[in-house]
Amino acid sequence: MKLIKPLLLVALTSLSLAACARYNGEDRGKPMLPNQVNAKWQAECSGCHMAYPPGLLPAASWKKVMSGLDKHFGTDASLSAADTAEITNFLVQNPSNRWSSTAAPLRTTEGEWFRVKHGEISAAVFARASIKSKSNCIACHSGAASGNFDDRTIPK
Repeated sequence: MKLIKPLLLVALTSLSLAACARYNGEDRGKPMLPNQVNAKWQAECSGCHMAYPPGLLPAASWKKVMSGLDKHFGTDASLSAADTAEITNFLVQNPSNRWSSTAAPLRTTEGEWFRVKHGEISAAVFARASIKSKSNCIACHSGAASGNFDDRTIPK
């Protein structure tokens, strides 16, 4: 009996650590909205597309995105210096901390979390007229604009 308790404890600890490692690996880059949102970010970004939650990208990515607004994915999305600074500050203060420290992708779809969660979805699904691209989150996730990307909200 004295040997069984320590072995049981080791087994349970190993299972817990494995579950945590698996969860953390699958969850890298999971989108999250901060407790408070920025009205300028919401208004300016959602004027053209969904205002992507800051937790989708690391701070380095948001800095790159915001420093290239004159060539924002083929569109001139330039803002005043004050608006750019305010939005940049909001984004870099609420980034994903689940990317490697050197990662700075420009697209949310380049993250590990996105690839794990969407890896089995065929390109044909993303090409549908109702979706158009991988970056059109709200086409499938009705709560995406408020940071809810729960699989259970995807229409069947």
